[in-house]
Amino acid sequence: MKFLNEYRDPALARKLIEEIKELVSRPWNIMEICGGQTHSLVKNGILNVLPEEIRMLHGPGCPVCVTPLHLIDKAIFLAMERGVVLCSFGDMLRVPGSEMSLLEAKAKGADIRILYSPLEAVRLAQQHPEKEIVFFAVGFETTAPANALSVIQAKSLQLSNYSILTSHVLVPPAIEALMDDPEAKIDAFLAAGHVCSIMGYWQYHELAAKYHIPIVVSGFEPLDLLMAILAAVRQLENKQAKVENQYRRIVSEPGNKEAQKIINEVFEEADQMWRGIGTIPQSGWKIKEAYRQFDADRKFQVDMVAVAENAECIAGDIMKGVKKPFQCPQFGKQCHPQNPLGAPMVSSEGACAAYYNYRRN
Repeated sequence: MKFLNEYRDPALARKLIEEIKELVSRPWNIMEICGGQTHSLVKNGILNVLPEEIRMLHGPGCPVCVTPLHLIDKAIFLAMERGVVLCSFGDMLRVPGSEMSLLEAKAKGADIRILYSPLEAVRLAQQHPEKEIVFFAVGFETTAPANALSVIQAKSLQLSNYSILTSHVLVPPAIEALMDDPEAKIDAFLAAGHVCSIMGYWQYHELAAKYHIPIVVSGFEPLDLLMAILAAVRQLENKQAKVENQYRRIVSEPGNKEAQKIINEVFEEADQMWRGIGTIPQSGWKIKEAYRQFDADRKFQVDMVAVAENAECIAGDIMKGVKKPFQCPQFGKQCHPQNPLGAPMVSSEGACAAYYNYRRN
C-alpha cells in the first residue's frame, strides 16, 4: 500500500504535468511498450491532461494480443481432438482463434482449465498420470522464469505427461522492428518495468545509440508514468538519447540473474510470429533440445493451416502505434468485449479493451 499511495499523489501529479507543459516545445510521439502501462494511462485519465504536443502511442506489449492465430487454433485442437487437459491463464480464454476461442471450446466440452501458475499444471500432471497436461505458456520475459521452472520441475519428477505450448516474445527485438518500420513514427520509448525487473536494461543501451532514441524504464502507477514521460521529454528537448531507469525501486541494470539463469537453462532465442505484425527475427524463445520432451509442438506434431486475420481488425496498426483504437471503424460497434474481432479488445492488457472500458466517449 505504501507505493500505491505514494505514486498516486494528485498534488505531485499536477506538479509533474505542469513541468511537462513548461518543458515541451514541439510535438513528440512517445510509445509505452507495455499494455499494463496503456491501461494505467487510460484508466487514470493521464491522456486527457498531457499537453497536446505529447502523443502517447500504444505498443505491442500485450503478450496475449500478439500470440499467433494458428497457435490458439492449435491449443483448441489439442484440447478438443487430442483430449489433452489444456491449462492456461485466464486472459487467453476469450481471445478469438480462426473459428472459436478457448472459452467456446470449453463450452463445447474440452477440458480447459484456468490456472494461476504453471507449477499448478505440473501438480496436475502428478495427480493424473493417465492424462496429458499441456500448459499454454504465453508471455513476455516476465512469465518465462515460471514457465521454465515448470519444465525443470517436470523433468526432475520424471513426468512424461507434461508439456508446454510456448509463445514467448521478447521486447528488444520488437523495439528494433518498430524503429525499422517506415509506418511507425516514434520519438521515445517507455520500457516495461516488469520485463526489466527480470532482464535488466543493459541491452537497451545499444538500441538507444543505434536509433538515437530515448528509452526510459517505467513503472505502472500514475506518478511512475508521468515521471517517465517527463524524463523522455527532457531528453528529446535536449537532443539526448540514452537509457534512464525511473523504476529504480524495482529494476536494476543487470536484472534478476537467477531468473535469467533458469530461462537460459530451458529456452533459446528463435524467430517468432507476432499476431497482427508478422515474424520478427530472434524475438521469441523456443525450448532447447535437452528439454524437447516437454515441447508440446514436438510432442504432438500438429501442423495448423495458416488462416488470415479478420480483415476488419486493425490490431496490427494499433500495436505498432500507427492508429488508435477509436480509429477502427468497428470499435465499439461490431467489435466489443462480447464479440471481439481481435485480441486487443478482450486481453486485460489490450489497448482496445482499455479504450472501451475507460475512454469510450
